[in-house]
Amino acid sequence: MKKYNSILKYIFITAASLFITTGCVHDDKYDQPNLDGYDCADKNGIVMPFADVKAKFQNNVTYAFPEDTTPNNEADDLYLVGYVSSTDETGNIYKTIYVQDALENPTQGFTVSVDAVSTYTKYPQGSKVYIKLNGLAVGAYGSLVQLGVKTGAETSASSVSRIPEKLVGKHIFRSCAPKGKIVPKIMKLADMVPANDQYFGCLIQVNDVEFDARALCTTYAPNGVTVDKTIGEGWAAGKYAKTAVVRNSGFAAFAGQLLPSGNGKFVGIYSKFQSGNTTTYQLYVNKSEDLDMKKFPRLDGLTEGPCDFNPGSLTAKTVADVKQLAAGTTNWVQITSDSYLKAQVVANDETGNLYKYVYVEDATGGIRINMNKTNLYLDSRFRLGKDVNIKLKNLYVRSVNGEVQLGSLFSNNTQFGQIEEVDMYKYFFDSNTASRPVVPTEKTISQLTTGDVGRWIKIKDLQFVDGDLGRTLTDGNAVTSRTLQDCSGNTVILRTSGQASFGTIKPGGYEVKGGKGDAYAILSIYNGTYQLWITKLANIDFDAPRCDGSVYTPIPVVYSDDFAAGGFSSDWTVKNVTGPQVWQTSNQGNGQNYYAMMNGNAGGAGNNIVNEDWLISKAVSLVGKTKAAVSFSTDVRYAGNALQVYATDNYTGDPATTTWTLLPATLDTNANAFGDWVGSGNVNLSAFLGKNVRIAFKYTSTTAAAATWEVDDFKIKAQ
Repeated sequence: MKKYNSILKYIFITAASLFITTGCVHDDKYDQPNLDGYDCADKNGIVMPFADVKAKFQNNVTYAFPEDTTPNNEADDLYLVGYVSSTDETGNIYKTIYVQDALENPTQGFTVSVDAVSTYTKYPQGSKVYIKLNGLAVGAYGSLVQLGVKTGAETSASSVSRIPEKLVGKHIFRSCAPKGKIVPKIMKLADMVPANDQYFGCLIQVNDVEFDARALCTTYAPNGVTVDKTIGEGWAAGKYAKTAVVRNSGFAAFAGQLLPSGNGKFVGIYSKFQSGNTTTYQLYVNKSEDLDMKKFPRLDGLTEGPCDFNPGSLTAKTVADVKQLAAGTTNWVQITSDSYLKAQVVANDETGNLYKYVYVEDATGGIRINMNKTNLYLDSRFRLGKDVNIKLKNLYVRSVNGEVQLGSLFSNNTQFGQIEEVDMYKYFFDSNTASRPVVPTEKTISQLTTGDVGRWIKIKDLQFVDGDLGRTLTDGNAVTSRTLQDCSGNTVILRTSGQASFGTIKPGGYEVKGGKGDAYAILSIYNGTYQLWITKLANIDFDAPRCDGSVYTPIPVVYSDDFAAGGFSSDWTVKNVTGPQVWQTSNQGNGQNYYAMMNGNAGGAGNNIVNEDWLISKAVSLVGKTKAAVSFSTDVRYAGNALQVYATDNYTGDPATTTWTLLPATLDTNANAFGDWVGSGNVNLSAFLGKNVRIAFKYTSTTAAAATWEVDDFKIKAQ
């Protein structure tokens, strides 16, 4: 039986009544219309139990249900019948409808992937739904079995795509029965084990849980970013007996609210994500009102809400006051007074050039604050331009190589450094004010003083010294020093981390700009030498002519090969001197992007083989050139000999009889991991100007050690 009811009459009556009865009301809040009985359909077909539908997914291969070949006959249609356990009304759940097989005490749950939003308007929580399986498919994402469609564009044989929005209404039908109330299934975090995986997609309630200390006084999620928070239950030996992840979207309506800081009841959708052999049990909040976590004391002993900041009971301090505590000593000094500092965040770790610290500043100066946490910029307390309130009692200050910093003690109170993430709630409080523009203090190099250390400063009309032109901003992943000078010849060091998002923004590294411009940076000091730290490339956007009026042009690339197509072209010569292995190309772990690779291991520990293998480029003419360089990227894994890079202008066809010049290239040194590509920088080829030059990579291994070396982004530059 099919049952459809027109909603037009209902909408007209509702709109008219609102106009008549609320014409003078301006609170913009209305109750959601009760749509029971409208746009609904009850289906008569073959009902498949949840477990039977899930069982169609076998051997990690997607199962596609047969299409409906008799559209006018409902009797042979296949249906999954359940109740909607989720709602995307707040935006925390996205393009997913979770269902369970009963309003109360469910035995199974399911995840339905849909390419549609605001599904709560058609399928509110508690609605009975008929999901027509014909034409759908059951697969998995992160090992979570779910319904979707098979389009052929899936990334694996086990995955499914979202049900297209235009098909959602043809597959999911809301029953005409009145909407029911989902009663959460009571579970413990300790129950989140494989034996209970059938409850994925169910609305559950976990009692006597709390967010861990790392989450205290933070929001559900940063704006636009999805993050994981941890809840725990039980407490023994200084830790929770069991924990689970609460996954929050930065697009949720409640994302900017502070997480509840007490103990109590958590209600959410039960799910999981598996990566490799690691399974993470996850919970999704439907609405923040579903969480009732206000009880104190907490399991970890906290006796009251920690997030309220009351400056009336504290003594205000300035940055200068704090820094003065470390004057005249190189040891750390504990702050014992009940005091606080209010200062503006003037630099954070958003681009990764600053790591696990931020700088704050007030009218009296700036100071670095060390914290054992990454992505501090995502925390509302440390957004650029925000004022942050800092309780100072029990923190420490110390002069570190001449720069006074704020932090804590670690390693059994034997070393000064970062404030642990679990303790951050004790010291940092959101001012709940809007970010203000960060205004730099304008200085010249000759005007810099120790009082400027920690400040965000601006120095006008700087340029990279001649010796840095043509070089990359960073040499590989390490922190690299480059030198800036003004038009009077005064210099200052620029420090940049290869781990910064802009450190290797281009293959092989970002080549410094050769013009002149204004630099914006944090001023630090290291053993008496001033240093600048930028937070983005725009801070050193040097486009004007240099001090002498010249316009610098980067050295053009005259030959390049990124091995993207796989295999070596005729431009390369592979020479095997010793051993069975030879240079080849590979794209393992790198998608469709190939690279050159050599490995002297025959497979497994103890199977290292003596090898000597050469990869030699074609001859590239440097005739008539006045500048030349070569650059490339390398990645190394496992212990073994370093790769050697040579150049020659008289290749004989035999590496043994050729005269080679060893090049001082920067190479990857982290043999513990793949994927940390290191740029060589521009390696000078001035000795080969006017000649035809070849570049060679020499690989050697022994029975004791055989590293895997990878080479990519090869360029010869000349002008």
